[in-house]
Amino acid sequence: MHTDKHGCGVDVRRRRSGLLGPVRKIVALSIFCASAMGYASAAEIRCLFPLAFKSSLGEVVPQFEKSTGNTVAIDYATIGALTARLKTGEIADVAIVSGEQFAELQQEGKLVANTRIDVAKLGDGAFVRRGLPKPDISSVEAFKRTLLAAKAITYIDPAAGAPSAIYMARLMERLGIGDQMNAKTRLATGSGKALFDIVVNGDAEIGFIQITELLAEPTVELLGPLPAAVQDYTKSAAGLVAAGKQPDAGKALITFITSPATLAVMKQRGFEPLK
Repeated sequence: MHTDKHGCGVDVRRRRSGLLGPVRKIVALSIFCASAMGYASAAEIRCLFPLAFKSSLGEVVPQFEKSTGNTVAIDYATIGALTARLKTGEIADVAIVSGEQFAELQQEGKLVANTRIDVAKLGDGAFVRRGLPKPDISSVEAFKRTLLAAKAITYIDPAAGAPSAIYMARLMERLGIGDQMNAKTRLATGSGKALFDIVVNGDAEIGFIQITELLAEPTVELLGPLPAAVQDYTKSAAGLVAAGKQPDAGKALITFITSPATLAVMKQRGFEPLK
């Protein structure tokens, strides 16, 4: 949640060709994992992952399935929604949530503590409809001027539990423009598609969401990440779900997801390393 061209001017075809090396490494890693684990039979690994991971893992997980014989069933949702589902005891094998929520779920016995591996961090970005002029958001002051000059902005309703939406609502207050922006903020409900449609249809000029999701949407363009002084990063962590049925296969999948080769693909999609 690819385009022909990102806001930074990188052609998608070149980006995708650059992924071939990492994907080949992933295939090799998967084969190693399969032989090392010595699976007697294929397993179905049920996963609860954030929407921000969809474009990256959708690219590489089929290689894991092909080389191990396992199948991976992934349910993507906002981190808030995933956390709520895990709290109610939903059965899955592997989950990815924020670092803070992992600690909370671990304390409640929903995630297995010694299986946690921190994955990557992801910042928030602004976007406009493809082909439209791009206003300046390169500094905090320029960002404020652009927001105040916009007729309308949009982000997902914070009640849905999307980290970027929760942060954007707080950021408007932090910048001292909460009242002005509340009057011209169009909250999107449901998926990121609803958010992109608001901008594409002209009901808002600028939208905000985590960078990976907007880079995967062909109808919009990246205006830029939030200015560094006000950027917010969601740090993700993967681990086994305590109620899971496939711990060995789940561990192999976590190893695959957190390998250098997979993280290289994720970096192409907008993630940043934690270290």
